[in-house]
Amino acid sequence: MAKNAINCEGCHRLGDFLEAVKKDFHKASKIYKFNCDDYKYGKSCFKYGNYSFLGKGCKADLDRAFEYYSIGCENASPESCLHAGLMLTSTKKEEKKPWKKDYVKGLEFLDKGCQGKNGTSCYFASGIFITGAPDVPKNMEKAFEYSQKACELDNIHACANLSQMYRKGDGVKKDTSLAQKYKDKALEMQEQIKKGFRQIEFEQGT
Repeated sequence: MAKNAINCEGCHRLGDFLEAVKKDFHKASKIYKFNCDDYKYGKSCFKYGNYSFLGKGCKADLDRAFEYYSIGCENASPESCLHAGLMLTSTKKEEKKPWKKDYVKGLEFLDKGCQGKNGTSCYFASGIFITGAPDVPKNMEKAFEYSQKACELDNIHACANLSQMYRKGDGVKKDTSLAQKYKDKALEMQEQIKKGFRQIEFEQGT
């Protein structure tokens, strides 16, 4: 392993230690920023992007958050791609501050996150094509492709959408057997999630 790789991983672990154990978010944010600026370590770029977005350990700054998500995306952090894409495409009414939207560029980030095997990126990309957006026309064929990738990466919502697409013949040839297959997969995942919650509750009660 290259020396720089060892150094940047060690820096990131130090940041995680300061965050999780010492609860010193200010120092952790400095470590993540340094590790991103000097080593371009994607995971640290993502963490500092989060800190900047939330105002955790540093002053909240959406432009800075987007900058570090973008750097992280260029450096093997699919989670950074997801968050950069969401900043450009999210339409949630509860957003604390308004921010510029660019659905074409946002889709590029989401696609890169999807290619990096981030199922949530694939799911949100499919959602944009299902409804359409400014400068991005509705395209059920592309929506199907992204939904399929997201479901393969175990995104439960994408599996449910995939089932509906096969049932209605939206973006793909109608196939009731495949519609049932993906419905069953979504239901199975739902049960696993419920069991996981029960397990957590049991462990907390011991």
